[in-house]
Amino acid sequence: MNPKLRLLQPYPFEKLRALLATAPTPAAELAHVNLSIGEPKHATPALVNEAITDHLSGLSAYPPTKGDALLRETIAAWIGRRYDMPAPDPQSQVLPCLGSREALFAFAQTVLDGASDSLVICPNPFYQIYEGAALLAGAQPYYVNAVPERNFSPDWSAVPAHVWEKTQLLFVCSPGNPAGNVMPEAEWALLFELSDRYGFVIASDECYSEIYFNDAHPPVGVLQAAHRLGRTDFKNCVCFSSLSKRSNVPGMRSGFVAGDASLLESFLLYRTYHGSAMSPVFSAASTAAWNDETHVEQNRALYKAKFDAVYPILAEVLDVKMPDASFYLWAGTPVADPDFVRDLFGAQHVTVLPGSYLAREAHGINPGANRIRLALVAPLDQCVEGAQRIARFIRDRYTS
Repeated sequence: MNPKLRLLQPYPFEKLRALLATAPTPAAELAHVNLSIGEPKHATPALVNEAITDHLSGLSAYPPTKGDALLRETIAAWIGRRYDMPAPDPQSQVLPCLGSREALFAFAQTVLDGASDSLVICPNPFYQIYEGAALLAGAQPYYVNAVPERNFSPDWSAVPAHVWEKTQLLFVCSPGNPAGNVMPEAEWALLFELSDRYGFVIASDECYSEIYFNDAHPPVGVLQAAHRLGRTDFKNCVCFSSLSKRSNVPGMRSGFVAGDASLLESFLLYRTYHGSAMSPVFSAASTAAWNDETHVEQNRALYKAKFDAVYPILAEVLDVKMPDASFYLWAGTPVADPDFVRDLFGAQHVTVLPGSYLAREAHGINPGANRIRLALVAPLDQCVEGAQRIARFIRDRYTS
């Protein structure tokens, strides 16, 4: 067996299941409210369902590894519209992928050279795929803590030069998971300058880019920032996006990678052997989804309504602030986060995710400790019910 597999840590939800197994059994009359996993629950748009049923004949053909030409053109045009910039070249700067997760992992296997002293920089807390991708490619993760004083954004300027010198890949997540922070253009400019100086690749995970609260100021993406700053060839920059959150189709596994043509050329070669071609059926459905914004606007409105209802309830009892974007709340807890999550489940049958499970001990702290992540993906009434139970639990347990 590959010995690097032993380096992988249990996934956060595996640790959560083990934790909840030690909790008291909740009262039978309390229906379960699950706010732990970021799995969209809103209805799949009808236009996606119709496109699938209308293109079932596509199952009789092998899909091209490079992806359907119309889908690539559609994605390129969407990037141009969404980020107010010239569309990237659909022939050389866009590749469809089976959701952002598999692409983030596979991209690391493409760009990392396997040197034993090579580093992959990750924000901390982070999406665990970044860490696993680094370890299985023979690199070591280097964690940059995200702290409240910086709106939960990592302090890239604090990374020592000797670390940058060994860095081959930098993972960025904006809007962030778990805190929903959005990187400003000035931080992108810093990362571009560091990339030019040290030669590392920037992989920007933007799967939450379409869930935000101010229509006049959508989150800036890496390609948009690159274009604004004159980096029109997107040198050493790629973005990863997905329809899962934007269009409520997590089971369809559809996304894209876009950016530096030379990097995508190598990534396409890797994918030729990796076997990650998108079905023609889902290509047609994805084309329909990327071409429509009405359902995306409706989706954002549903999330906004949930935040408007839930945030005031939780703000009275927890250290929490509204995120810039995404569907998460990143809240402080009055006690150790695993204890809080276990006892909350037993007392109120509400599941949330311990923040420490999303982070690693680095530079003397675990920046997820004493925090929880709440995913507002359930229907509005369930989210409100969950928030009310959390507030009741805190008042009963921790206030006199």
